[in-house]
Amino acid sequence: MSCTKLSVSVLALVAVSATTAAARDEIRIVGSSTVFPYTQAVAEQFANNTGAPSPIVESTGTGGGMKIFCGGIGEQHPDITGASRAMKASEYELCLENGVTEISEAMIGFDGLSLAVSRNNDFAWDLTLAEIYLALGAQVPVDGEWADNPYTTWDQINPDFPAVEILAYGPPPTSGTRDAFVELAMHVGCEELDFVKEGGFGGDWVEENCSRMRTDGPFVEAGENDNLIVQRLEADVNAMGIFGYSFLYENLDNLKGVMINGVEPSTDTIADKSYPVSRPLFFYVKNAHRGVIPNLNEFIDEYMSDDALEAGGYLAERGLVALADERRAALQDAVLNGKSMEAPE
Repeated sequence: MSCTKLSVSVLALVAVSATTAAARDEIRIVGSSTVFPYTQAVAEQFANNTGAPSPIVESTGTGGGMKIFCGGIGEQHPDITGASRAMKASEYELCLENGVTEISEAMIGFDGLSLAVSRNNDFAWDLTLAEIYLALGAQVPVDGEWADNPYTTWDQINPDFPAVEILAYGPPPTSGTRDAFVELAMHVGCEELDFVKEGGFGGDWVEENCSRMRTDGPFVEAGENDNLIVQRLEADVNAMGIFGYSFLYENLDNLKGVMINGVEPSTDTIADKSYPVSRPLFFYVKNAHRGVIPNLNEFIDEYMSDDALEAGGYLAERGLVALADERRAALQDAVLNGKSMEAPE
């Protein structure tokens, strides 16, 4: 078991909450729908290896998970939250306000933000980020003006595309996947438009004008359940889905990835950064709960094990793109020893 040195202030908080916290036998985890399958896999491995109760893992979305995680310490609050983006400064401040003052950050690996379609869709989809933006952005260039998006079919975006309705299922605003998709796909795609380049619009303009997804039908928020998106793609051959690569990886029998800039999403293309839409994945540990919630340290040991995290580990088998060996060793040392994260900028 790992030993963690807690500050005097955290020990005081633990003393207040230890009686109630100890009443909860199961580890409780919330957060990102993208990180969920990895954490669930670790939970199953941990329970099989130890015979301890399997942790309760809830898919609440990154933003929702942060809000719950930062609510306080004690048995009514979760021990860990998964995140498909780094913790924001505002979320860190919320944690501090509620006495969650010692947090370990674990960047477990990388994931690609995948566009996918049914395998029964016989078109060889290959999109640029600009085309993705034109299909899904709330406002686009229209006759030299920035206006509400008029496009309803894919051939209006590119005449080489089929004349089918634009329909993409994706995550809600509370999702870290949505945050990452807006930053990595929508903003970059918007910046590639001639209207934006030739107009000399900078990053502040892009963030203000290119962050909103359409609300008139072609983009549909599908909640935090990525499996629901998979089911909808299986039911509608022309629909696209937006989710983490792990869900595409787990459903390759029924789905296929959409190429972006000629590159198909895969563990290799995400690892070598040739696939243009990838991001790191995280979980955060409430250090005040270590040594108080039964088996929490042992669960963290399992999550940080080489069996889980290395390139040939069981999380890589589920689609996680592993860290390089040196970076993984530094992560393991920091998390197992309860190193507290720095305040986000």
